[in-house]
Order: sequence, then structure tokens, then C-alpha cells
Amino acid sequence: MRAVAVVAAGLLCTLPVALPAQPASPERRAEAAEFVRRLSDETFAILRNRSLSRDEAKRRFRDLLRANVAVDQVGMRLIRRHRAGLSPQQLAAYRAALPDFIVNTYADRLYDFADSRLVVVRQIPRGSQGDVDVVTRVSDPKGGKPIEAIWLVRPWPDGGWRILNLTVGGVNIALTQEADFDSYIRQHGFDALVDFMRRRG
Repeated sequence: MRAVAVVAAGLLCTLPVALPAQPASPERRAEAAEFVRRLSDETFAILRNRSLSRDEAKRRFRDLLRANVAVDQVGMRLIRRHRAGLSPQQLAAYRAALPDFIVNTYADRLYDFADSRLVVVRQIPRGSQGDVDVVTRVSDPKGGKPIEAIWLVRPWPDGGWRILNLTVGGVNIALTQEADFDSYIRQHGFDALVDFMRRRG
């Protein structure tokens, strides 16, 4: 679970995001829930397609996540304690390694739920930027107790939504990955972290 993350990043260059300065309305919360529902349906359709090899399924899955995760926002959060001390070259190298790392992290985590069923339970407005926590229940394909997954999503300038974080079974992926990154940087340095991300991606 610790290798998971993040959401998850460094994915993409920073995008200018014009966000509404107010909590999400009931209509927008419904749109956020539909975004998560649609994304989960598309995801599970790929993972359940037995005509695809595991590698091909994961490739398509990664492409889907890449288009729906707020990569740069996620990635910058993961190194917020160290960002002030980074050179432009270090930050550029991190951003270049971020997309594949984050997408692969989410893909590895969610691939385990290929045979699950996701149900939206409720939508909760978060903050004043229009963010929404979409609370879902995911069935355990092995017959165990359903798992709660909370998707933090944000409205995007293109009219769609992007994933900012994912909490699965009480484990906050972004916070977990941030702690892992912080520990790795303190022990080995930032450049070593980027090398690790490149190998992982």
C-alpha cells in the first residue's frame, strides 16, 4: 500500500486552474459523483476485458488515469516540505519522472479491484474551490467486507474533473506517499528520489 500512491504523480506541467470561490453546489456534487462512476466503469471494463493481456490492460488503464488525475498538483504536494530548496533543474527532473510514477502507483493499487463493483454512497463538498469528496463502496472480489474508497476530485478548466487524492480503506494515498518521499529524501537526497521514481515508472 505504501508503494501506491500518488496519486497518483508529477504528471504534466502546472496548469492554470480557474476555480470557483465557493463550495460545490448540489448539482456540481452530482456531476463529481457521475465523473467517478463513469471513470470506474471505464476502468473496470478495461481490467475485465479478458481478450487483453495484463500488460495491455495496464497500459490502457494508465492512459485513462493519466487523462483524469491532476498530476502536477498531486506531485507538488508530495514534495512541499522540500520544494523551496530545489533548483530549477531538480524540479524539472522531478516533474519529468512524476507522471509515470503516479499513474503506475494508482494503477497497481486499483488493479487489485478489477472484479469489484463500485457504488457511490454520497458526495461531500470540500473547501471553497469546488472540490468534492465522492465516497464510494467497493466490493471485495474475494467475498470480504466492502472497502470504502473516497475520491477527492476538483473541477477543471475544460469543464471536466480531475482526481486530487484517493483514500482506500482509511489509508490516505497522498499523505502516505508524501511521508514516504520525505523519508527517502532525508535518507538519500532528492536526486536519489528522482532516480528511484524513474526506475519505478
